[in-house]
Amino acid sequence: MVAASMYPGVDKIRTGMMQRRGELTLTSHEQSLLDGAGGEGARLAMSIIVRLARTTGAERLIEISSAHVDGCLYHGRASLDFVERLRTGGAQVAVPTTLNSSSLDLLHPNLYRGDKETARSARRLMDAYVALGCRPTWTCAPYQLASRPARGEHIGWAESNAVVFANSVLGARTNRHGDFVDICAGITGRVPYTGLHWDENRAGDVLYRVRQLPERLLHEDVFYHVLGHLIGLDVRDGIPVIEGLPATVSEDRLKAFGAAAASSGAVSLFHAVGRTTEAPTLDAAFHGRRPGREVDITTQQLAEARDSLTTSRSSRLAAVSLGTPHFSLQEFAQLVSLLDDIRIQPGIDFYVSTGRDVLAEVSARGWLSVCEAAGITIVVDTCTYITPILRATSGAVMTNSAKWAYYAPGNVGVEVIFGSMRECVESAAQGVVWRDPELWSGL
Repeated sequence: MVAASMYPGVDKIRTGMMQRRGELTLTSHEQSLLDGAGGEGARLAMSIIVRLARTTGAERLIEISSAHVDGCLYHGRASLDFVERLRTGGAQVAVPTTLNSSSLDLLHPNLYRGDKETARSARRLMDAYVALGCRPTWTCAPYQLASRPARGEHIGWAESNAVVFANSVLGARTNRHGDFVDICAGITGRVPYTGLHWDENRAGDVLYRVRQLPERLLHEDVFYHVLGHLIGLDVRDGIPVIEGLPATVSEDRLKAFGAAAASSGAVSLFHAVGRTTEAPTLDAAFHGRRPGREVDITTQQLAEARDSLTTSRSSRLAAVSLGTPHFSLQEFAQLVSLLDDIRIQPGIDFYVSTGRDVLAEVSARGWLSVCEAAGITIVVDTCTYITPILRATSGAVMTNSAKWAYYAPGNVGVEVIFGSMRECVESAAQGVVWRDPELWSGL
């Protein structure tokens, strides 16, 4: 791998984020919020946005059409104190603001296996965000909601997979905001005008071609998880451009790619030539410039990336976890088609994490009863790699998510087996790890 500092594109992004081109100028409305005209909560939020803008060299702030808050996951007392200070200061969000996965499944509270005091604090945190006027969506995939930003809209989103999807697939514009900044963006309706809000910072850095890979593999969901993991490790926080993906590539596959690349790397925007909104052509993806590097993805690289997502060499299976990022309606349709005459083996827990809006539609279509009859537990509002939900952690947990496989060992202390959705379902039905002999043929 090449160090990130050697990438011309990465230097370009950092320059765009940090370059000082002049003093920050505020509008009369922004200055009034900073002066306290909107109350102490709004003043605090604006002071943080202004400090961030000055740190990153922004000359002005920009209005946003929506915000998405990742800080609603309880990490300790500081996260709760901050939001309650905003609330007691009378703050309210100024733009539609959705909430990310939190620490509790409010529809299925019995799934939580942590201590009661943490659960009480987590619930207080969730309630505090709702009191600020945020919408209780509790999903890491706000782009699956009925209302989502359009191309060119400036937004203030947090959550890495949501950021990369919004920038890449929807063509909206957001930087990768951290906790506390996200809710401040929602309250002020502003973010610094820097980074990926600028046209010139959205050009690709490195070209990745997939022409050497087996054609069949390009039409498998699992391929996109592995490709994203591989490219994220290589490009770090640059902007990758992928050439050669099928014309039929779905949003779920682009979601999987982006989530993996934003986990193993810090990718906030990618271009798939002819497939994503800002890359109708290769030239458009690079804004008429030459790529900083050109990489032909090999079968060996892909196989190594796939294997690195598995940490357990045992065939003993304790659980299966799907839905990181949250399962979409289309993914449920695929899962239900795999469940025909299948029953999960006793002793193996099978979890699917999703958003409550998607769950409502799954239930309306009669799919929830199919999943439950097969032995599947549905998780909403949170995810199994961030919250103590897994009942058995001594055996390996199988997943089809590169993001889950990347984070779960460190977050919840489990060994991971990575595979396709079909391999996960068949393994749970057989009680041992099953592999599709045709899936990776040619590698």
